[in-house]
Amino acid sequence: MRLNSLHPARGSRTDGKRRGRGHSAGQGKTAGRGVKGQSSRSGGFHKTGFEGGQMPLQRRLPKVGFVSRRKGDTAEVRVHELARFADGSVDLAALKAANLAPQQALRAKIFASGSLDKAVKVVGIAVTPGAKKIIEAAGGSVE
Repeated sequence: MRLNSLHPARGSRTDGKRRGRGHSAGQGKTAGRGVKGQSSRSGGFHKTGFEGGQMPLQRRLPKVGFVSRRKGDTAEVRVHELARFADGSVDLAALKAANLAPQQALRAKIFASGSLDKAVKVVGIAVTPGAKKIIEAAGGSVE
């Protein structure tokens, strides 16, 4: 077998329509463009959203909202969820292993929510001021 002898299986790929090649080809005369008008001419087109000079819908409606491109990169973790770590050391890899952070997360941040009764050492993770107080009050540390 040679590369130049390869071809698709018979019937798997249909031939394209040969427009403007006579009635026997099935797309003769107007070649499927209808009769007269801008869309029947070569080069005849209008911009997407064009409404014949009327102010287009996308310009009539107000601009609204903002979608952060970094939203999926940061995992949000609550202080009371840190109680799962019995050994006391918490970093991004440990959060991912405990399913507290998604696998595609690039960073994490700990928020003050709930209470903590175990000493936990937080390494390389952002912490809010309120969460830092709770962690240190429980005998833990933040690095």
